Amino acid sequence: GFDDQEIVALSGAHALGRCHTTASGYDGPWTPTPTSFNNLYFSLLNDVKWTKRDWSGPYQYEDGGKRLMMLPTDLVLIQDESFKKYVDAYAKDQAKFFGDFSKAFNKLEELGTTGLKATEWA
Repeated sequence: GFDDQEIVALSGAHALGRCHTTASGYDGPWTPTPTSFNNLYFSLLNDVKWTKRDWSGPYQYEDGGKRLMMLPTDLVLIQDESFKKYVDAYAKDQAKFFGDFSKAFNKLEELGTTGLKATEWA
């Protein structure tokens, strides 16, 4: 398993890419730089006022400019104090995020996966 710090560090992978309605049902990028791995995801979590998106898709949040999105699981990282301290640390220190992410991702790779089930979209 993973501890709180590792869960938050791995969540930082949301700095990359975006959600696609055809794959997950969710829509949009987490950051304005979806092709750059950085700590902006954590800064945005802390600094943006996230509101519920009014749409026919699954529950997600959006920024005031309606360009970025966050999932409910992302917002939990700033609502739960045991997670938030790591969000705060990574928002302030990209090198720390990179180091902790590297260790947590290596652990993820070493543990592998079990019990995966096919879905209609994957």
